Amino acid sequence: MSNSITKFKKYIDLLDEVYKQSARTSVLDSDSTLVRAGANANEIVIPKMSMDGLADYSRSTGYVAGDVTLTNETVQYNYDRGRQFTVDAMDNEETAGVSFGRLASEFIRTKTVPELDAFRFATYAGTSGISKVTSGATLSTGDSTLAALVAAQTQLDEDEVPFEERFLFITPTLFNLANSVDLTKSKAVLDGFAGIVRVPQSRFYTAIDLADGTTSGEEAGGYSKASAGKDINFMIIHKQAVLQYQKHTVNKVVAPEENQKSDGWMFFFRAYGLTDVYDNKVKGIYLHHKA
Repeated sequence: MSNSITKFKKYIDLLDEVYKQSARTSVLDSDSTLVRAGANANEIVIPKMSMDGLADYSRSTGYVAGDVTLTNETVQYNYDRGRQFTVDAMDNEETAGVSFGRLASEFIRTKTVPELDAFRFATYAGTSGISKVTSGATLSTGDSTLAALVAAQTQLDEDEVPFEERFLFITPTLFNLANSVDLTKSKAVLDGFAGIVRVPQSRFYTAIDLADGTTSGEEAGGYSKASAGKDINFMIIHKQAVLQYQKHTVNKVVAPEENQKSDGWMFFFRAYGLTDVYDNKVKGIYLHHKA
């Protein structure tokens, strides 16, 4: 049976591609080479640097000594979700490998990725200190959408957030409204981003609830908009402001011969990762939401 298990590897290798193509937030994934494992399995260590500014130069005594501080901050992973599925051996009309490939890609596309996007946006939106619209507002025209985007860009400019790697996440409705305005006017605004990502409203809330899968009424799992959550119109996120690491792993595949509970293939999925914001770069995020 080990040969059958080996066949699954080619499907497992494709799961990350499914994630990359489906997740709206994958463009923000951080460089894993900048972190190292912590003392515990659920931790990573993030390097942080701070330094003194310029001081007066003296022709008699020369330079004023300054300090550079390099510290390592330990951060715990804050997203750990999973699910197990069983495909009955007799129901599997094709090879178990093909069934697994379809099950895995469909599960990631329709369940894992939407929840992961929603969790990330809600986490960033709920971070203290980010820039945001003064009061929620519904944008109903292309002109009002462009005006809101200009105000957001101006705020980021005033906060000296770098122009490079600013990504605009916006609902398809508002993106189309913005594009419906005079081409010269809309192009001048929309060209100011490293990339524009259209996010379905169903993934775009300021707060969400995660179903635990065991409590009554939550057996189906997944997520939903929190009672205190608001619909997000758009977010501008500077990539270097966020800590976003994700591990998508298929922990194990159990063949029917080894399954002690039923005559079926058992597939185990787990999404484990970190979503956070550098505390000295919170101004790199701008949020505009509805009332």
